[in-house]
Amino acid sequence: MIKAFHKLVSLVVSVLGGMLAGAIFKRVWRLTAGEDEAPKATDARRGWSEVLVAAALQGAIFALVKAALDRGTAHGTHKLTGVWPGEGTEPGKAEPGKSEA
Repeated sequence: MIKAFHKLVSLVVSVLGGMLAGAIFKRVWRLTAGEDEAPKATDARRGWSEVLVAAALQGAIFALVKAALDRGTAHGTHKLTGVWPGEGTEPGKAEPGKSEA
């Protein structure tokens, strides 16, 4: 029951997180490149480096936001229920027989 609740909350948070990450990327791109829109991969007027830098920046921002929200949702579930919904049994502790690397 707790894991099902966590999955539902995670789904909602993921959708909102995608919107947040998109807004952050647009703002970062505007500040760094001075343009309102990032280049599309199929834009013939843009070079490889510009397209790939934009894609790498966008991917990094989305991954960072996703990891922060996933971790926060798991932590919140743990605080509310006392059960860690992901791998392991408690945050920050290795499972018996496994090392933290």
